Amino acid sequence: MPMNKSRRVRAFWLGRTPYREAWDLQAELVSALHDGDAPDTLLLLEHPHVFTMGKAARPEHLLWDELERARREVDVIWSDRGGEATYHGPGQLVGYPILNLEHFSLTIPQYLEKLELSLIDYLHDLDIDSQPGEPGLTGVWSAGEKLAAIGIKLNRSIVSHGFALNVTTDLAYFDGIIPCGHAEKRPTSVEAITKTKVDTEAAALAYAEHFARVFGAPVSWDSAAKVLPTPAG
Repeated sequence: MPMNKSRRVRAFWLGRTPYREAWDLQAELVSALHDGDAPDTLLLLEHPHVFTMGKAARPEHLLWDELERARREVDVIWSDRGGEATYHGPGQLVGYPILNLEHFSLTIPQYLEKLELSLIDYLHDLDIDSQPGEPGLTGVWSAGEKLAAIGIKLNRSIVSHGFALNVTTDLAYFDGIIPCGHAEKRPTSVEAITKTKVDTEAAALAYAEHFARVFGAPVSWDSAAKVLPTPAG
């Protein structure tokens, strides 16, 4: 898609950010975008160990008990995104586009298709063959294994939440849940497929170029200090 300079998206690399902090930030950006006080935004980051439970998740999707979760230092958060249970943690690139779909003339199905395509294009640069899931299976898949999960929230015409791409993720943590409600479908990662390590920040910088191309909107990077709270003390 040709670039449309009037549809510029600002991007932030937030490093390792707790899930609740990123969740609160998304809510603030959604409100500001509604009010015309903020532009469309792409947040790129990774989370500490956490199981997030979407609107379709059930308690039985959690397989590790509280003691095991404490031993593994993994939190559980019931989220307002769509979807079921998933895992976030170090080595996983998480992307939260906060976009007004009216600015891009997109429907929800078109937006999801472009989000998948942006990830597939990035993975192609890493010599990974990937594709969207079969009907009923969201995300991006390679050889029948899940590389990226997708779960979004719609607030009027504004989307939030987004995707989680396993880069160098410790896949053993997925054993603590039934990922996205499908016990028979297992995750994989860039590292597992290519046998090489990719730094998560480097992945974020490279992915943003594909996001810009697929959505037809130039991406301009900004300082995380502009959106993250200042540490106390």
